Amino acid sequence: MGVPLSLDVSLPSSSSCSPRLRFLWRLPGRARGLSGGSSFARSAQQRSGDASSLTLWRLLHRSRSAGELLRWLPQNEARAVGAHYALALRCLLRGVGTEVTAETLLRHPDFQAFSAAAARAAAHFDDVDVDRCLQAAAALGLPEQSLLLGALRQEVARRRVEEERGKEELLAALLSSSHFFERRQERFVRSLAGGLAPGGGGPSTMTLLAKYLARHRLRETRLLDCIAAFLLERIQQLDSKVIQKLVLPFSRMNYRPSNQAELFPQLEAELEKKAAASPLATVNILMSLFQLQFFPLAVLHQVFSPAFLSNVTGSPCGAIVCRYLSFLDSAVALEVPDYEGPRLAPQYCVSMFDGALTADEANSRYSYKGLVGEALRQLVGEGCYQQDEMLLPGYCALALPYVLHGLEDLTVPFRDRARVVLSVNDSWHYCHNTAVLVGSRAMCHRHLQLLGFRLVQLPYLELERLKGIEEVKRCLGQKLRALHL
Repeated sequence: MGVPLSLDVSLPSSSSCSPRLRFLWRLPGRARGLSGGSSFARSAQQRSGDASSLTLWRLLHRSRSAGELLRWLPQNEARAVGAHYALALRCLLRGVGTEVTAETLLRHPDFQAFSAAAARAAAHFDDVDVDRCLQAAAALGLPEQSLLLGALRQEVARRRVEEERGKEELLAALLSSSHFFERRQERFVRSLAGGLAPGGGGPSTMTLLAKYLARHRLRETRLLDCIAAFLLERIQQLDSKVIQKLVLPFSRMNYRPSNQAELFPQLEAELEKKAAASPLATVNILMSLFQLQFFPLAVLHQVFSPAFLSNVTGSPCGAIVCRYLSFLDSAVALEVPDYEGPRLAPQYCVSMFDGALTADEANSRYSYKGLVGEALRQLVGEGCYQQDEMLLPGYCALALPYVLHGLEDLTVPFRDRARVVLSVNDSWHYCHNTAVLVGSRAMCHRHLQLLGFRLVQLPYLELERLKGIEEVKRCLGQKLRALHL
């Protein structure tokens, strides 16, 4: 129950004079003391438990007019806490009659001083008191532009931002910790899919999440769609280096986000505007989009232009950009045959890859490529295949110019242009725990087929079931005979 009040309101007869408000109320004896009162009073007393605050609490309860009530807090601002301001507003609300309007309060000097003190102190109110002050101020009918209500709403907004920032910083710290990366906390990351709103989080959190998904090849489509929603919403405010990090997991996981129809054209428009500012980031984004079979032709016109090339060749990243542009040029020739725009000038064309990819080199001891190479040597002979052969536009492959024919140990040359590539797909060539090849591997297979090679897939899950070299040879023989060459 609230504290019962007996109200006597006196107002000046002339509206031109300064308003003088007098609210008289009688508080029951127990409510006036610190031992009793409403549940609101008790909770406020508990939150303002030091001696000086309790003294001020008594003064507020003994006030006999609105002016006196309002003056106590500005005069004792150093001792006042949020609970005091909340109590004063609640009492003021109960004491206001129909004759006292919000406009009258706003003109009252004591209320103006009270509002200024409350606005200065609002940052130190606890959440309960901010909420109670806000409710009372709104119930008093104070306009949005009033100092008190404006300060309270601003404080609520600030706390929400701080709360979101705190969550983001906590998530970012967790995702960036070495322990988290080493332990591969996939269960936690997957749980984020249910709690992270589309487009939620900030740039640091979303880039760290994108990095984690890409690094561990986690094809979590709901999280990828969250990153895509964030990217679409914020793309105009992000620089190319951040966009590059956010786009990477899509190509890595060979996944086109659900908002691709809106996102990809926006990416093309932003790349066209920002290409010259970050050339390496631009070509990295283009590489990602090419893996997803999206070809932003307007950007290609720009990066193959003499102005872009002359600008980039003198930069520290010039050599690597030329490699990437050489690869993109070859990809355009293979996958966009109708493209009629500028192409890479011959003097800038270099080999994209000099050898095996980094992941393949690092994991060579776990690869089945050596086993397959030995089985192939025994099956078709030493000179009938080439291991680690470099094929345009720079792919390192296991290629066969000859193949076993029938069941005899005879080899016959292929017909003209009849070439075979054995693709040994190890575990790191797939998205984690899926049968989906990562984007770079899928693009490699497309390009080799467009170059005229017959592709023979050797997935690691199939190879790991084979026992010994003889079973591998039998498997290879079956696959090669199935080509009907």
